[in-house]
Amino acid sequence: MISEERNEELKKCQKKLGHHFKNINLLNQALTHKSFVNENERKFKDNERLEFLGDSVLDLIIGEYALKKFTTHMEGDLSKIRAALVNESNLSKIARFLGLGAYIQLGKGELLAGGSDKNSILANTFEALVAALYLDEGIKKTASVTLPFFKSDLHHLANTSSYRDFKSELQEYAQAKKIPIPSYKVQKETGPDHNKIFEVTVSVNGQIVGQGKGKTKKEGEQKAANEALKKLKAKT
Repeated sequence: MISEERNEELKKCQKKLGHHFKNINLLNQALTHKSFVNENERKFKDNERLEFLGDSVLDLIIGEYALKKFTTHMEGDLSKIRAALVNESNLSKIARFLGLGAYIQLGKGELLAGGSDKNSILANTFEALVAALYLDEGIKKTASVTLPFFKSDLHHLANTSSYRDFKSELQEYAQAKKIPIPSYKVQKETGPDHNKIFEVTVSVNGQIVGQGKGKTKKEGEQKAANEALKKLKAKT
């Protein structure tokens, strides 16, 4: 039985999510961490099995949407776009937006350890929530509830190619062409600490083949690698 206090919490969660569950027990299970179950003599079900299903449901929803919307993208690009969104970092961000941390049932130890704000717990809980939606209403309704959290980033990634890992692509290209491994160097840092610009070069065999600027070292390296790829491929 769900207590009256817990029922009120679940009502707030449903309001935030924008979906009223037919089977409230599914939502309660999705928001129940194994640490809570372990401390309550397993009187409740934890969300691990739902998490397993939710991962697959999300892959299907995001994959189908991307396939229909981005008709000029190859399979490999679609996979990278999906991977850039269905990961711990992004799913925990969505979970925070929904305020899921306030509704997760955690064991006392996990609660004291800050479990309600851990990326791994938040991301796993969101996946369990997606599975609960799917079991409650089916794939069509689940997609209508969850896709709005991903659409903006999906279109941004598809239109900017920011899902691509140019450093990895350059590394693979170098190995395929049997040329020396590319090396990166930060040539200059400009601007105040809170708004630095990193100027990065990438060299092959001691020769600079690409340059890039970014607000982080990683961004500068990605841009330098992208330029290097274009130059090296133009020569072959």
